[in-house]
Amino acid sequence: MTADEVAPETKGVTAELLGTVDLGPELDGMEGRRLRLRRFTFEPGAVFGPVHDHKGRPGIVYILQGTITDHRNGVATDYGPGLGWPEDRNTVHWLENKGTVPAVEVSVDIIQEQARPQ
Repeated sequence: MTADEVAPETKGVTAELLGTVDLGPELDGMEGRRLRLRRFTFEPGAVFGPVHDHKGRPGIVYILQGTITDHRNGVATDYGPGLGWPEDRNTVHWLENKGTVPAVEVSVDIIQEQARPQ
């Protein structure tokens, strides 16, 4: 996907944080990082945009129901139900539900904790 490609703004998507784990005490070199689990629901016609990357935020997706279309590098790929797509440092994409029923995914990623104000 190039900087010239534009995805619609996000609409019809809800996200629920299911849990996090502080990785600092668990693994050397992971201070300030958390493992995060979220559930996303995409209503019919929903879009998760704009185009975004996953640099420093690797993850993987599993589709519980419905179909989600992943747009990257000019290619649209449908996923679901089952294992979805990887999200690594080379991922630049946006998502949509072109179906007529809600699509639900779970997403697991590693995030950098936000600095807290002093």
